[in-house]
Amino acid sequence: MKVIQAYRFALDLTPAQERAVLAHAGAARVAHNWALAHVKAVMEQRAAECTYGVPDHLLTPAVGWSLPALRKAWNAAKTDVAPWWRECSKEAFNTGLDALARALKNWSDSRGGKRAGRSVGFPRFKSRRRTTPSVRFTTGTIRVEPDRKHVVLPRLGRLKLHESARKLARRLDNGAARIMSATVRRDGGRWHVCFTVEVERTERAPSRPDSVVGVDVGIKHLAVLSTGELVSNPRHLNVAQRRLRALGRAMSRKIGPDERTGRRPSKRWQRACARLGRAHARVAHLRNDGLHKLTTRLAREFGTIVVEDLHVAGMLRNRNLARHITDAGFGELRRQLTYKAEWNGGRLIIADRWYPSSKTCSGCGAVKTKLALSERTYTCQTCGLVLDRDLNAAYNLAASAADATTAGSGPVAGRGADRKTPLAGQVAVKRQPGTASAGQTGTVPPQGRTTDHVLTRAHIR
Repeated sequence: MKVIQAYRFALDLTPAQERAVLAHAGAARVAHNWALAHVKAVMEQRAAECTYGVPDHLLTPAVGWSLPALRKAWNAAKTDVAPWWRECSKEAFNTGLDALARALKNWSDSRGGKRAGRSVGFPRFKSRRRTTPSVRFTTGTIRVEPDRKHVVLPRLGRLKLHESARKLARRLDNGAARIMSATVRRDGGRWHVCFTVEVERTERAPSRPDSVVGVDVGIKHLAVLSTGELVSNPRHLNVAQRRLRALGRAMSRKIGPDERTGRRPSKRWQRACARLGRAHARVAHLRNDGLHKLTTRLAREFGTIVVEDLHVAGMLRNRNLARHITDAGFGELRRQLTYKAEWNGGRLIIADRWYPSSKTCSGCGAVKTKLALSERTYTCQTCGLVLDRDLNAAYNLAASAADATTAGSGPVAGRGADRKTPLAGQVAVKRQPGTASAGQTGTVPPQGRTTDHVLTRAHIR
């Protein structure tokens, strides 16, 4: 099975190498800004000519938005725009032009209704101070040295790695991987190189291929599994809030930049800003590390993982819970499970967004009309079941895998439930898609359940 995988390593650059990388990142920014100004000038000129009544065949020729068209225009003007262009690799300028071509296409598709999701605005110019330095190499000499502690990139030469690249080197030596591109980027005050690699992965199978696990994600617990396991939420951002506030106050006392007067930031402000950036980067790294360990364990152990289709963007509109939701990383957890389940030979089932897993009794199937977020214990008025609401939701998610297996499809078919929840105490004689299959109205109570069910559903706590 061939997959596209990324390998990311920290770099230890010398001052001269760092200046060279910054020069390449600056070249990418210059090419991007020049091409954007050129496209905007032509668009505004054509719009003005249309208001004058100029015929279409006499309008100023339009500029192509594709990467080859932008590259052709840049090559014709680079001698005048950037006389120093020979000092940098052509890949640096290609990085900026490629970013603009993608941005213009996304904007055009969003306006034309070809792109789903939020509307995409028109591209903006990149600032030297606010833009993250980055440059991407797709051609030339890109390799890992035999000592596995150095990499070679075009024009930048031999760069030292902060850690060993043995995981990537082994695949390259065995012929099971091919480097497609390399991106050098500065994150959190550290330089990293990220290799995009085409990898030939061996076929794998989970340790328990016939087991099903339901996962209910939340804030109090990061994940509640239908096996009864409670995965605690480390709350990395909350833990770091005291230090982040102190660093933010320290930075506010320094002389920062002022765009209105053109004032440049002081060296002290820049150092304080770097300290704050490193603190935020540490929080992000801790969060990613925890999510990777959890998702890898689930994908390697269970054959079927059930998660819920959460509207995370809508959840973030709750100003009281937005910071806690982003700190938990609901969307990242599902993203990692999506590709790791495929890599390990498992299956990921996405339960419907409107499926009332928290309101449905896992014992008798009765559905409550309302269930406040403050009610942490689920009490069924029909059968008298008393159970933690998150564990009850995990049981229902695990049971919903039966419908997907019967239908022969990946995600649970249909909406799974109407927007309107049935009346309180109503028993689901015929379970909705996304719950237990038909004929399983009286499901086994939690006390008699097997521990082979694990599913993923995230409810705001």
